[in-house]
Amino acid sequence: MKILVTGSAGFIGFYTVQALLKQGHQVIGIDNLNDYYDVALKKARLSELERFAQDCAESGQSYQFIEMDIADRKAMSELFAKHDFDRVIHLAAQAGVRYSLENPHAYVDSNLVGFVNVLEGCRQQQTPHLVYASSSSVYGMNSKIPFSTDDRVDFPISLYAATKKSNELMAHTYSHLYNIPTTGLRFFTVYGPWGRPDMAYFSFTRKILAGETIDVFNHGQMERDFTYIDDIVEGVVRVMDHVPHPQSSEFTHAQAPYKIYNIGNNQPISLERFINAIEQATGKQAVRNNLPMQPGDVPRTYADVSDLMVDVGFKPATEIETGISKFVDWYRQYNQ
Repeated sequence: MKILVTGSAGFIGFYTVQALLKQGHQVIGIDNLNDYYDVALKKARLSELERFAQDCAESGQSYQFIEMDIADRKAMSELFAKHDFDRVIHLAAQAGVRYSLENPHAYVDSNLVGFVNVLEGCRQQQTPHLVYASSSSVYGMNSKIPFSTDDRVDFPISLYAATKKSNELMAHTYSHLYNIPTTGLRFFTVYGPWGRPDMAYFSFTRKILAGETIDVFNHGQMERDFTYIDDIVEGVVRVMDHVPHPQSSEFTHAQAPYKIYNIGNNQPISLERFINAIEQATGKQAVRNNLPMQPGDVPRTYADVSDLMVDVGFKPATEIETGISKFVDWYRQYNQ
């Protein structure tokens, strides 16, 4: 199949492209290489992908990278007019809860304008299936756990979360109006080698290795459903081939080929165990600076993945100690 992966220089996009090439697909990746975090890391991922694609070339796979901003309506329209994609995996987005407090317009441009451009491209070409990244942040301060895709998510507590919920609403509209199959994936705290430097596990590892103090928000009284990157990508690739059929829900009679899944480890980990895993992997003790909860943060995330298990036969299962050990090994090698 010919597959478009947006955000292919990003963390999840990088691994998703590799998985698709392993399966023998033709992949076009796009990314605007913005400077939200170190562009050198994004370029290093792209270099790795080029080498990986060359190794796969003899088996018929192909990979092309195009530097492009999804918010560029003209460029996106031309891309979809030129290529007839069998699947679109939309992972490009302005990420981060805290940064949305500082630069809200970046989220509007990428997560709203950019997403409409993707939807319009899929409408123009009647793309057989659009799979897009949502986020566990849409659950906000929901008190019912584990978080289920049947729960109401009408009260986001960050602009980032609001844009991701908006993506789900827009996708449903296009599915209903134009019969475009769409599947949204609510990712739960993704981590692993080649990850995002703005994530806590990345900065904790750097500071612990350097003997610096780490900031521990909410005095460590938080839990996250940390999900290892390999599990996330396995879920993305499996869902890609599970095309939703038109259906209504208990809340509406609107018919739409539309689905939402949680992809999380289904096992909340305390911040203390998380830090302990990094200490164990680095062989060094952390120096902690306990701080109150930051605006936009939530105390706990916990994924109900029963739909994912029933529909595609998969459930993430990597233990935090295993995943963190692999990350620390990569981190040391990358920064040596």
